[in-house]
Amino acid sequence: MVVPMRTQPVGTLDALARRLRALPPSCGPVRLVAVDGHAGSGKTTFAGRLAEALGGAPVLHTDDFATHEQLFGWTERLRTHVLTPLARGTAARYAPYDWVERRFAATRRRLDPAPVVLLEGVGSGRRAVRPWLARLLWMELPDRDSWRRGRLRDGPELAAFWDGWRPAERAHFADDPSRPYAGELVLQRKEGYEVLPGPAAIDGNIPRPHTA
Repeated sequence: MVVPMRTQPVGTLDALARRLRALPPSCGPVRLVAVDGHAGSGKTTFAGRLAEALGGAPVLHTDDFATHEQLFGWTERLRTHVLTPLARGTAARYAPYDWVERRFAATRRRLDPAPVVLLEGVGSGRRAVRPWLARLLWMELPDRDSWRRGRLRDGPELAAFWDGWRPAERAHFADDPSRPYAGELVLQRKEGYEVLPGPAAIDGNIPRPHTA
């Protein structure tokens, strides 16, 4: 469901970046911010632009933890290799999944604790991750529109992948919806982005920081 357009915007991308920097840390010294939404909704591009507004914040992609066989079964890998080390204030090290070779890379990447780290990907605002989040942002584009954009972006070579992806995404969000817990909804416009208050800002479902 799309928020009615009479809802008042809550500021520009720079204003959003300032608000995120002002949040209390949620994962050790890190303010972990999820950028969730349907596949094809523009999460990666938006996360990159928000990272720039944040002065070069690291962006972590859930695609690095998912696999062909486990499109949404990546929570434990994320927790073990990233969330737990960052919560201790130490660097995270993880081997990203290679979607062409269908295996995890032999070389690990390093992610140092930063004031803000963006976690981008479908399902990044899932219930198992929300306790570690300082904020959850949702790309406000309906699933069918998002999937149409994704198919056009990826071309006919990945048509079979999209045929399998759509029911998997539907099943995930039916069981574990993210949007109700979003503090902000992000709408892509012809020029830039519009940021609106999310359901959590209205209903009080803002994630509680992880303290363990």
